[in-house]
Amino acid sequence: MRETRRVARVLGACAAALTLALAAPGTAQAADGVLFIDRAPIHDPSGCYPLGDFVPSEVANFTNGTAYVWSGPHCDGQVTGSILPGQLLHPAPGMSLSIR
Repeated sequence: MRETRRVARVLGACAAALTLALAAPGTAQAADGVLFIDRAPIHDPSGCYPLGDFVPSEVANFTNGTAYVWSGPHCDGQVTGSILPGQLLHPAPGMSLSIR
């Protein structure tokens, strides 16, 4: 009897873990909308984008996601600013921008 309860608990735990794994969200999706970097449109952006090398960029975020400006060239270093949906940031104080 004791062994049956133990097996039932193990199977219950496995079933719960499987349910959580299947219910977890998938990989990150692109932001819906348009992101403008120096007036160039990027539709449904996702990932990392370079910003101006010598002149600070202008970024307008017309997506449903928040964009983050990074001090490094490959979305590395420190976050130096964020651009919420519907906002414009000029100058964008960094070398790259990430959005999902």
